[in-house]
Amino acid sequence: MSSSIKSLLLAALLAAGVAHAALPEPVAQLMQSSQIPQEAAGIIVMRGDTVLVSHNPTLSMQPASTMKLFTTMTALEQLGPVFRGRTEFRSNADVVNGVLQGDLILRGGADADFNEDALSHMLQALRNQGIRRIKGDIVVDRQLFQPSRPDAGQPPFDEYPWAYYNVIPNAALVNTNLLKVEMRSSADKLSLVMMPELDKVSIRSELKLSDAACAAWENGWRTPDYARKGDRIEVVLHGSFPKDCTKSTSINVLDSQDYLARLLLAEWRQQGGSLTGEVREAAAPAEVPTGLAAQPLAAPAPAGRLLAEHVSRTLPEILRDTNKQSDNTLARTIFLSLGSLEADPALGSRPLAMDAGGASTAMRAETAIRAWLQQHNIDGNGLVLDNGSGLSRSERATAAQLAGVLQAGLKSLWMPEFLASLPIAATDGTMKRRLKESPAAQRARLKTGSLKGVIAVAGYVPDASNQPCIVVAILNDDHVANGAGRAVLDALVDWVARQGGPTAQAPLPPPDNR
Repeated sequence: MSSSIKSLLLAALLAAGVAHAALPEPVAQLMQSSQIPQEAAGIIVMRGDTVLVSHNPTLSMQPASTMKLFTTMTALEQLGPVFRGRTEFRSNADVVNGVLQGDLILRGGADADFNEDALSHMLQALRNQGIRRIKGDIVVDRQLFQPSRPDAGQPPFDEYPWAYYNVIPNAALVNTNLLKVEMRSSADKLSLVMMPELDKVSIRSELKLSDAACAAWENGWRTPDYARKGDRIEVVLHGSFPKDCTKSTSINVLDSQDYLARLLLAEWRQQGGSLTGEVREAAAPAEVPTGLAAQPLAAPAPAGRLLAEHVSRTLPEILRDTNKQSDNTLARTIFLSLGSLEADPALGSRPLAMDAGGASTAMRAETAIRAWLQQHNIDGNGLVLDNGSGLSRSERATAAQLAGVLQAGLKSLWMPEFLASLPIAATDGTMKRRLKESPAAQRARLKTGSLKGVIAVAGYVPDASNQPCIVVAILNDDHVANGAGRAVLDALVDWVARQGGPTAQAPLPPPDNR
């Protein structure tokens, strides 16, 4: 029987719920002692075509960050390993005696590595071309994503809207919109340093010094905010901070247009440049093709000539940061890239043709993922996509679907890149401190996920005979808190790593870490 037919049969068995291997005893015991009901679990363990454990495999559940596997695996196969996001400076204006005689357009292209250093180098490229003054505006074009500001009108996900993991990207996000704040206190004084330097942005403390332990400084932290005073912005910190303590943190508090505009002005003036106009947000004027070649739904042509650019690292490098550290902002950027970009061997990427029906970028990304699932005979029923990161209360997936993605990952042309993106047990990423005493240590590659009331794991675990097993486990219950759910999942992974297997099965291939 061919492998493809076997895969189809296995998928049919999972969908029908025919395979009913019992939960391993250590897993069942831990669930019982932690009061996690068995109906709150979706678990599947497979060695090749053999199902070792199957418990509610088609139950649609909150997957937390294991949802990133749908996004990253689809991106690898749809966008490819040479894909890169781009940021560009363009203009239609001439340069006369060091003056750009019109607007400068900053065109956002989902560049996951766009930071203050990249911006500084792009501005230096303008200075190297003799440009010292811009006689016009700097126009920020975020129109690659629709809507161009996905964060607009979004309610906070949780009580920590300022936290790095809550940053919602746009096509021209710089520095992940984060301000780094260093706090140093003595017995009676607190000093603050904020980075990077932003034009006419300062920071003020309303923190009260306390006798709390320095290690517990976050307990006194309250949501920071900012206030406008004319053309100035003042970031304000609230709550309390321990005496004789030094800590640093990163906060997402400014509007992303304010952040980019004021970083642009600060960097440009540091390099001796001047601006006649302002930094404003608008769509860049696209060049409309004419004649027989005109296509009403063609990809928008860039406006003006290219003056400077920055390209991100390749997609596999971005995926390592996304999956190993479970970076929500990167995952959201990759998800939206699926709905807005295609790979270009020379440029790294180029915009997709515009959608005739006016679908949002997120809708187009979902269409891309569902098409990929269909190509791999993975049943999409019960899958709910929101932003592709798992930081969502609406996203849903089944253990069987995640197992299907992992199966496809092993057969993919880009399997080494996919495996290399996953955290290694007891070694790095979100698995660095887990399973240190288990035979799974340094061998299992697992994507983790956690939200309030949710804990999950999905990946590859070599068994005692070094045969690769696919492991997916999702728990949705309030009793997973305080490490109880994590202990259940670790017990499952440990159990798999101790099982024997047929020697005919090929071992898990090593990732390509070139």
